[in-house]
Amino acid sequence: MLVPVGIAYAVASGVLGIYGLDATIVPLLAYAVFGPSRILIMGPDSSLAAVILAVVLPLSGGDPLHAITLASMMAVVSGTVCILAGLTRLGFVIELLSKPIRYGYMNGIALTVLLSQLPKMFGFSVDGGGPLRKVFAITEGVCQGKANWTAFAIGAGTLAVILLLKRRKRVPGILITVVGATVVVGGLDLATRVGVPVIGALPQGLPSFAIPWITYDEIVPVLVGGCAVALVSFADTSVFSRTYAARTGPYVNPNQEMVGLGVANFAAGFFQGFPISSSSSRTPVAEVGGAKSQVTGIVGAMGVALLLLVAPQLLQYLPAAHWRRW
Repeated sequence: MLVPVGIAYAVASGVLGIYGLDATIVPLLAYAVFGPSRILIMGPDSSLAAVILAVVLPLSGGDPLHAITLASMMAVVSGTVCILAGLTRLGFVIELLSKPIRYGYMNGIALTVLLSQLPKMFGFSVDGGGPLRKVFAITEGVCQGKANWTAFAIGAGTLAVILLLKRRKRVPGILITVVGATVVVGGLDLATRVGVPVIGALPQGLPSFAIPWITYDEIVPVLVGGCAVALVSFADTSVFSRTYAARTGPYVNPNQEMVGLGVANFAAGFFQGFPISSSSSRTPVAEVGGAKSQVTGIVGAMGVALLLLVAPQLLQYLPAAHWRRW
């Protein structure tokens, strides 16, 4: 799941899809060392995509290398702000959020994820901004005959298998469905025959260290965007972290949470990544899969790294959403 989601959010943020994997590997490893939560999965997130795009799009001029430079510097700024806030003990701000706010936030995430995934199950994309507009756009798309029913059958079958195997904790239902869907789509060549969208082959190689140099004229918009990202990502991560801590684990220190999030962003910025946050879609998947510690994040990061190094063709038939891959 880290691969297709990372690619999708990279494109939504205005950078090439491959940088979504760079922004997945390094932050997962950094947060595993400095982050306090045992279950949060860090990486590119939809809540930050609009903020990043608003800065990157007008300044990059369509240059993909300059776009990732700008996005990387935003990650450095965001990381620096979060680290300083954590060290000066400003994490108490999150304590002001009550339980109703946290639970409402979690339910909002559930609704957002549901509405974002429904079009993908039907094999088309929608442009609706709010929940009601997305519902209308999805309904309109199905009525207009845009649905790819083969893609829907694969998605619905995958969901059914996951739900059937959910209570069997020793059976890796999600892994089984990913492998099964990949085999079916690849074996029957559904991508070519009926247009089922797939990820395609991944570029080979690991993220490399690079200093994101920007021009003097770009400093102010990047600083403002980086600070905005810091506020959104910390609010996002802290609420998510506290909710999971109340359900599954010990108390999470908000100051340490700020530092962990900051280090993850700071590291991403120097390895051709862009601003990241806790994942509202991948963290629940980790929980359902039985995650108990940040070893899950480390294994996920190493898995993506191995894919890029030795098997970039392995997931080329994994069903995915409609996006431009690179």
